[in-house]
Amino acid sequence: SVQRVSGQLSDHYDPRTKVLRLSDSVYGEASVAAIGVAAHECGHAIQHDKAYIPLKVRAAFVPVANFGASLSIPLILIGVIFARSQFLINLGIWLFSLAVIFQLITLPVEFNASRRAVARLGETGILYGDEIKATKKVLGAAALTYVAGTAASLLQLLRLVLLFGGGRDRD
Repeated sequence: SVQRVSGQLSDHYDPRTKVLRLSDSVYGEASVAAIGVAAHECGHAIQHDKAYIPLKVRAAFVPVANFGASLSIPLILIGVIFARSQFLINLGIWLFSLAVIFQLITLPVEFNASRRAVARLGETGILYGDEIKATKKVLGAAALTYVAGTAASLLQLLRLVLLFGGGRDRD
C-alpha cells in the first residue's frame, strides 16, 4: 500500500510492512521530480519482491550499523577524556567503521532502485523522452547525496584513525 507521511525527505519503502511512504511534496504531485522519487521508492519495493541480495544484506546490517553509530563517538570520547584508554578509542573507531560499511552497502541498493525506477517509468509509458532524461538527472542528484554522505563518513573514519588509532594505551 501507499501512505502519505509528513516531513521533508521522508519518502521510503518499509520492507517489514510492505508500505510505500511518500511525503507531502511527492504524494499526489505530478512533477517529474515527484514521480521520479515515488518511482525510486517503488524500485525498492521491486528489489524486495525480487529478493535483491544487496537489499537483504543491507536490511540484515541495519541493527549492527545502528549499534556502531550510537556507541562509537561516546566510546571514543570516554576513551580520550575520562578513561584515557586506547582500547576504548579503538573500539569506538571499529564501531564507527560499521556505520561506514552500512553506507557502502547502501550505495548499490540506491543506484539499483533508481535504475529500476527509470526503466519502469519508460516501460509503462508514464514518462517519455525528455521527462525520462529529467528523471534520471533528479535521481542522479539524489544518489549523489548518498555518495557525498559516504565520502564524508569515510573521511571522518580516516580522521579518527589518524588522530587516535594505533596509539599507545593511555592507561
